[in-house]
Amino acid sequence: MADNVTPQRRSWNMSRIRSADTKPEMILRSVLHRMGFRFRVHCRGLPGRPDIVLRKYHTIIFVHGCFWHQHSGCIEAVRPKTNKKYWMEKLDGNVKRDGRNIQALRDEGWRVFRFWECEIEKDPIGIAALIAKELRGDTNEPAGYRLPTRTQLLKAAESRTGYNKKR
Repeated sequence: MADNVTPQRRSWNMSRIRSADTKPEMILRSVLHRMGFRFRVHCRGLPGRPDIVLRKYHTIIFVHGCFWHQHSGCIEAVRPKTNKKYWMEKLDGNVKRDGRNIQALRDEGWRVFRFWECEIEKDPIGIAALIAKELRGDTNEPAGYRLPTRTQLLKAAESRTGYNKKR
């Protein structure tokens, strides 16, 4: 099947795919913040530019998209049927790079968690509770905090209009 868009249009389309501040990332960050965790995002000085960095706990969290990072067994990780050679090299390269980055972080003494887009969308509060249990040894909410409902989480992750903002 021939591509029916110009190379310029394809480039524009691909440039709109977010690599940071994705919906699953925003959802997990919202829940972690409400649980009292404070963190940095997309730290440039660390291998792989981790999505969430909890310096206090010397912990890194990657929120991987199922397609781009090839979540094995996930329906979203199906490879395109066109231009197979390109996609095989691209996606396999992503997986290898992820492995190198995670190993480099572990070699530097970081604890690394990787969560998948589909897991976060199914149970963000459960994942945040798992992180809290691993890091603090409990799943209790700090006093005065309420965990959001699923609807509130999805609203929190909606894209915001970025007036005069360059990306």
